Amino acid sequence: MKDATRDAIAERALQRLRNLPGCAAALADPQAGDRLRRVALASDFAIETMLRQPELLPRLLADTPPPPPPELTAENRADWPALLRRYRAAESARLVWRDVLGMDAVGDTLAGATALAETCLQRALGAIEQEFAQRHGMIRDRQGQPQRLVVYGLGKLGGGELNFSSDIDLVYAYECDGESDGARALAAETYYARIGQQLAKLLDEATADGFSHRVDLRLRPYGNVGRVAWSFAAMEQYFQHEGRDWERYAWQKARPVAGDLAAGERFLETLRPFVYRRYLDYGALDGLRSMKAAISAEVARRELADDIKRGPGGIREIEFLAQALQLIRGGREPHLRERRLLPALQALVDAGHVSADTGLALADAYRFLRRIENRLQMLADAQTHALPERDEDRRRIAIALGYTGWDALRAELDAHRARVTAEFDALLAPRHKALTPGALASYWHALPDAGDADELRAAGFVEAEQADGLLRDLARSPGVKGLSDSARARLDRVLPALLQGAAGSQHPMLALRRLLALLQNILRRSAYLALLDEQPAALQRLVDVVSRSALLAERLAAYPLLLDELLDARVGGSLPGREALFDACAAVAGDDDTEAVLQELNELRQALSFRIAMAVRDHRQPAAASAQQLAWLADGVVARVLALAWQEVGSAHGVIADARFVVLGYGSLGGEELGFGSDLDLVFLYDAPPDAHSDGARPLDATRWFARLAQKVVALLGAVTAAGRLFEVDVRLRPDGAKGLLVSSLASFGDYQRERAWTWEHQALVRARFVAGDPILHADFERVRAETLALARDPAQVREDVVAMRRRMRAELDRSDAAVFDLKQGEGGLVDLEFVLQALVLMHAQSRRELLAPRNTPGLVDAMHAAGLFDAATTAALLEAHATLLSRGLECTLDRRARRLPLDAGLEAARAAVRTVARANGLAFE
Repeated sequence: MKDATRDAIAERALQRLRNLPGCAAALADPQAGDRLRRVALASDFAIETMLRQPELLPRLLADTPPPPPPELTAENRADWPALLRRYRAAESARLVWRDVLGMDAVGDTLAGATALAETCLQRALGAIEQEFAQRHGMIRDRQGQPQRLVVYGLGKLGGGELNFSSDIDLVYAYECDGESDGARALAAETYYARIGQQLAKLLDEATADGFSHRVDLRLRPYGNVGRVAWSFAAMEQYFQHEGRDWERYAWQKARPVAGDLAAGERFLETLRPFVYRRYLDYGALDGLRSMKAAISAEVARRELADDIKRGPGGIREIEFLAQALQLIRGGREPHLRERRLLPALQALVDAGHVSADTGLALADAYRFLRRIENRLQMLADAQTHALPERDEDRRRIAIALGYTGWDALRAELDAHRARVTAEFDALLAPRHKALTPGALASYWHALPDAGDADELRAAGFVEAEQADGLLRDLARSPGVKGLSDSARARLDRVLPALLQGAAGSQHPMLALRRLLALLQNILRRSAYLALLDEQPAALQRLVDVVSRSALLAERLAAYPLLLDELLDARVGGSLPGREALFDACAAVAGDDDTEAVLQELNELRQALSFRIAMAVRDHRQPAAASAQQLAWLADGVVARVLALAWQEVGSAHGVIADARFVVLGYGSLGGEELGFGSDLDLVFLYDAPPDAHSDGARPLDATRWFARLAQKVVALLGAVTAAGRLFEVDVRLRPDGAKGLLVSSLASFGDYQRERAWTWEHQALVRARFVAGDPILHADFERVRAETLALARDPAQVREDVVAMRRRMRAELDRSDAAVFDLKQGEGGLVDLEFVLQALVLMHAQSRRELLAPRNTPGLVDAMHAAGLFDAATTAALLEAHATLLSRGLECTLDRRARRLPLDAGLEAARAAVRTVARANGLAFE
């Protein structure tokens, strides 16, 4: 733009403002004149507002705080529209001033426009509600408390990112049905609909002062033909039965902005399962493709290629890209449920779902496009997203933004839009060509009436006739015949790729049988077919997992929710430690719904144990670390179940003051060597004042109260849910075994261990470990355990007792024969090693207290070395033996094989190390 033209625009604005009372002196300052010239170049609207409100310019120049929003009262009822519009215009001019002069970043401008809209909404609604209360009374809830309308802001208002001259997307809702309590009573739906209609009119209607905010109510259920205000119950029913994909995107950003904000947030929590599914939801991409196709058609029809919101590479594509990834994963990753675009992008980057470079490029493009969008609208306060056609307007916008001219601005704009388009297209790019091997696709499409089994043989299925029979049965099955057209299309793309993957595995028929078992379970669950259709990496990983692990194949077939783990960014990364596992279990909410807690806890346990199993399968960490993580996960589950059980027993019988309770883990749980599918050996202790009783309506003495609590823990752990049961529990290691009480007092437990316990029970105590409960009682248990294990004992008697017990166990449990070795019970196996270590603790703990702390096998071996009982070579050999035996055992469990293997060099070495240390310490188990 020529300087003369630019100066002419500025001078015209200055001249008009100098003629206003009180403004000439303010403009005498050259710095003030320069600032005003810059604002005048960017916004005719701001200058017009200053002319209408002369008091505004001195305030802007002095940067004084804005006046408070107007009070809307019965006395100034006729002035409500003017008051709101003048306030909105003044505050909008302030936003222009601060944006153009570099006092605010684009994010500040968006937040300011959002806050302005919310203020106007809240003032207007409050005034209308007061007027309605006088005329019709109020709607009250069942407790007699006044109930207000809830105004939801969707779109950019909900996201807190409203552009300068945007309309506001509103939905009206209310919590409870009923009738107002005034002389002219109205039903709730009519009452709130009329309030909503008046609110929209007060803000939207054009007057001599313009408008406050354009209101769009079309995002409510059924759009323009739907009722104006909806009860929460009616909305929930609508979304459960008729909610569409685009509404999930719309309600992703929903936020209560006026009225009863707390009630609004409560309903959004109810609606969360509609927006964010519990599984990886690649079906969300279908909805996005449909919306994008509709927008593209509109862009083409209306020639909107230069629309920076809806056109290629525009704002909408960035928003849709982030929202789609949020919808896909937000059900499983709560930190992704973010209404605001830039924080959502950062959350996706932090979670590894978007690369850092891509996230930065999209964020930069978003800020750039939103800044241009605001400047387009600031020019004349017009709701436009199209680049201007007039050369003069183009030059004004470019130069006001600091560019030498339109060409320079356009070049940067095109570069940003090209990058956005590339990323958006990559998200939606069809992946089907890579998924559909031609010959196998043709074979599958011909079934069940045609198709040649030779195609299967050519692909790699030696038992082609058997495979052909299985696939024909699948094609004839009601599950396949009943699929919708879209689901059948997905199956037709996915199945040939599964066949190709199975054919290339080590055992094609085994892989095929396992894959078909899974497929039968997910046919009616379109989201899982969508995951495999959209994500070839998940499909390939699925084939690999099921062909190599019977356990994981069974779990995937039984609980398809675990398919999500195949694409979870965390599945190939480091695994959580004890505190993280404990916190994840503790975070499972829903204390008022036991079934919901158990279901969610089970799903969490399944997902985390699946992740641990994948680490074992992929050899990404030592077997001992995986077994330890499984034990820590069990700790977290037991602690969460204990809290739930305590609440239930307390609700029924009250609580006992100053009473304490702990859950102890014995066996593989105590030794932190849990396997996949292992049961839990639990012992329960309590401590309470003498003659203590609970304080509820149905009081119990302490023994019965804690017996009920222990029974409840066992029952909840074993309760069957849709995700299976948490754990089988074995309580036979308690004092006096099956004949004893389920729960023992601390005093009776100590007496039993000192006076009546057998040597094998003291052996078991070596691995006993606190799992959950009261920390003070935990410390008391540790004292009793240490005192018991450190008792003076005759070493010869210990050897005799330990050897006798081990020989008896081996006679009953060892399944070794001439061909295979029992990893756990065989000679030189895991139990032999455990017995050696337990015997040495019982013989030496009195003089070597360092033997008391460890519970797991590697820790005990290291402690023996520190105590001088093992030399370095023995220690290294035993640690290697334990790692070998444990690793082989876990691998057998993963493939659903008995823990019996043919002997090889590694197993022979492990057995030799265990036998050598046993014999060296006088423990002749063989």
